[in-house]
Amino acid sequence: MLSPREECSTETNAFMELAIQQAKIALDALEVPVGCVIVEDGKVIASGRNRTTETRNATRHAEMEAIDVLVEQWQKNKLSISEVAGKFSSCSLFVTCEPCIMCASALSILGIKEVYYGCANDKFGGCGSILSLHLGNSMNSEVTPRSGFKCTGGIMASEAVLLLQTFYEQGNPNAPKPHRPLTRQP
Repeated sequence: MLSPREECSTETNAFMELAIQQAKIALDALEVPVGCVIVEDGKVIASGRNRTTETRNATRHAEMEAIDVLVEQWQKNKLSISEVAGKFSSCSLFVTCEPCIMCASALSILGIKEVYYGCANDKFGGCGSILSLHLGNSMNSEVTPRSGFKCTGGIMASEAVLLLQTFYEQGNPNAPKPHRPLTRQP
């Protein structure tokens, strides 16, 4: 059986490499190293990286940063709401770590066509690790309707994990100090 990286096209790996580059920029800025690119018709139209520390805003994940770039651009071009929805439905997102619940929900509501991600997000993942928001919500009509999106994980996962390990091994200088002393294990 081939690894996800070997099964993916050269183009998929090239876009994921661009997302990895964004994650490296985040790492250099002492942010959790997650990066993404949004692609339409084979061209990168937006990129983003985590900026939660820099902005002091917990919602500034890589995906939200890239979405905001597009929304602003499309508003300047005076696209209607339905035109913006149509544009998102033809876009693919490549992100180094599985979108969290917040980001997966936003991507579903926006109607993104597909998401490719590197490593799983075992604590907050919204594309199967914790919740499966990429599947939409056809069974629950009381929340905002979401159509869902195609999701493929494991692309260049080892590279994404290595960046996260580097970040956490060096220690997060922006993390709050623990309220209780750390216990040492033998």
